[in-house]
Amino acid sequence: MHRRVSLVFSTLFVLFVSALGLPMAGVAQVAFVAPQVAEGQPRDDVPDSARVLERGQSLEGERRWGEALTHYEDALRRYPRDAALEQRLDLCRIHYELGRRYSDSSFKRSLATMSEREALDLYAEVLLKIQSHYVDAPQWKQLVDHSTGAYQVALADPVFVEHNLPRLSQAQIDRFRREVNERVAAWQIANRHVARDAVAYIARLGRERLGLSSTVSILEYTCAATTGLDPYSTFLTADQLNEVYSQIEGNFVGLGIELKASEGSLLIVKAIAGSPAEKAGIRAGDRIVAVDGRSTQDLSTDQAANLLQGKEGTYVEVGVLSPNGATRPLRVRREQVDVPSVDGGRIVDADLGIAYLRLTCFQKTTARDLDRELWRLHSLGMKSLILDLRGNPGGLLAVSVEVVDKFVDTGLIVSTKGRGPQEDYRYNAQSPGTWRMPLVVLIDGESASASEIFAGAIRDHRRGVIVGSRSYGKGSVQGIFPLNLAGSGLRLTTAKFYSPLNQPYSGVGVEPDVKVGAAHTAAKPLVNEAGDVVGLPPTEQQPDAVLDAAVQTAKNQLAKR
Repeated sequence: MHRRVSLVFSTLFVLFVSALGLPMAGVAQVAFVAPQVAEGQPRDDVPDSARVLERGQSLEGERRWGEALTHYEDALRRYPRDAALEQRLDLCRIHYELGRRYSDSSFKRSLATMSEREALDLYAEVLLKIQSHYVDAPQWKQLVDHSTGAYQVALADPVFVEHNLPRLSQAQIDRFRREVNERVAAWQIANRHVARDAVAYIARLGRERLGLSSTVSILEYTCAATTGLDPYSTFLTADQLNEVYSQIEGNFVGLGIELKASEGSLLIVKAIAGSPAEKAGIRAGDRIVAVDGRSTQDLSTDQAANLLQGKEGTYVEVGVLSPNGATRPLRVRREQVDVPSVDGGRIVDADLGIAYLRLTCFQKTTARDLDRELWRLHSLGMKSLILDLRGNPGGLLAVSVEVVDKFVDTGLIVSTKGRGPQEDYRYNAQSPGTWRMPLVVLIDGESASASEIFAGAIRDHRRGVIVGSRSYGKGSVQGIFPLNLAGSGLRLTTAKFYSPLNQPYSGVGVEPDVKVGAAHTAAKPLVNEAGDVVGLPPTEQQPDAVLDAAVQTAKNQLAKR
């Protein structure tokens, strides 16, 4: 029996699994050029937005799509709804996801083994899922137009061309692109059946004009069908679907490191305690400069990340550059790694009994692990708790409700509303097992989804004090739908969620009671082994104004008791 799981992960931060898709509206309008800096013009006179675009396009020119994505995502936080930045982000996302697919062994198996009929059946199943479960009624013409725009980008991408059209001239490919544009523009696509027929026609046209496999064309349309819906819906290859389930379980096979692309190498941000990487001597601040003899300078982030991955029990050779400039070769065994969702628990003020812990995500084991940690802190004299949700991307909807229920006696925790009544639900608190000590919750711009459900419920019930900066503002629920072919699946937005006082989260987030500027927070987006963006709070060694403010808030709470 197929499993359907409700997730409330942010698109920007997914721990140890594949990145989620971002919206790609307007992909046909990708000819934007950043404002040029006049020769001799002082750099200080250049608008910051122009410098942002200039830097982004420099990354694009080097085909560093993952870094370009992070760059544009960060920029859009500073310049919301900037059309030029959104265009560049859309284009980068298409290139980035295409590169990921063609580095994905399960996707390449599908290309090699799936017939045209099977590919069309898979596309039809994706359209049926959208019609049956998506939060809004699908606009079929818009969906096909978006997918055609993504297909056009693929036809010009060197990765796609190298795999599928190595012997054709660019002129031949461009003629086909123009023909597809002309035909699609004239079509009226009223339902999913017509959409399927349109894609079948384009696939056969590609075979006739270019000798391009029909399966290749259909799978491009299949992958693009969901990402045009919203920032959080996406097609999942078989390997990506398995990674999602590993994420839900809280474990994966790998080295146990969190890293980000930086200056032609992979910067180690953290080695998980007890992981193969830590046992091998890899530490935060090190850089991986080679993987199995290949320099990371010559690899994209995704290519390097794919080389790091492998089956349990196998080994990978890495060249590690230490901060002091010394390079050392290491042989690391890939093993099962448990990802802790509850971390950093400690007493920060022994006299007053102020405890601290952070939740890194809301996975299957979180509620159980949190219970264990709370009882441990209680035995150490906990009288007040600071719960850190900074950088927490979200997770399982049911788990977020269960965690809120540990601190709220009764009443509504969150409600969901979808297109059909089966998606409308009210989640209420139950009083047994409630912890009643004073509570301070830390949030920032990377606290999203399930984190916002928690912070919003604490705020609306006046159960604690929220400290930090405004949260991300992600207010939708995604269902995971396995598909019948190729072991693939969909992540599909099925509902929107609302706070106990019926306040939306989407685009709004949760405002803290005590604001501490984001500039004082050391948490930054990071990239993990799979090349995905994650978020983490500051390390204990770094100055942390937000935590300092939280400790003072906890002291004030205790003084009033």
